[in-house]
Amino acid sequence: MQLRDRVSAGLKDAMRNKQADRLSTLRLITAAIKDRDIATRAEGATEGATDADVLQILGKMVKQRQESARAYEEGGRLELAEKERNEILVLEEFLPRQLDEEEVEKAIAEAIAATGAESIRDMGKVMGALKAKYTGQMDFGSVGPQVKSQLG
Repeated sequence: MQLRDRVSAGLKDAMRNKQADRLSTLRLITAAIKDRDIATRAEGATEGATDADVLQILGKMVKQRQESARAYEEGGRLELAEKERNEILVLEEFLPRQLDEEEVEKAIAEAIAATGAESIRDMGKVMGALKAKYTGQMDFGSVGPQVKSQLG
């Protein structure tokens, strides 16, 4: 089942079960997917957003909510921080399982071997290979320095 279909099915279930908070988050996801559909069609693509695009959207939404929750906590708005965390839980239902540190190290080593990377100059190739294979499964912001340390 495509990711878009899973989100749609979750939306219908939330409506049936009258889960207002979950429904709100799923509607935000659907709106973001539709926005990406429109943007890709404007670029000349015949189909809408792919599963990779949807994973990217979900990852971005999770990161935004983590930052918001942190800001709310610092501002003493704990009820709003909790709401953001609940939205993160809904978003993560549609993301693939996150790789642990050991799996990330192994994935980096495999990507370096597959691309034949030898120095920092090849970092873009390695990151491209990792993004192609592990989108949504690792935080590329923290992976970049690890790749850099393994290459140089």
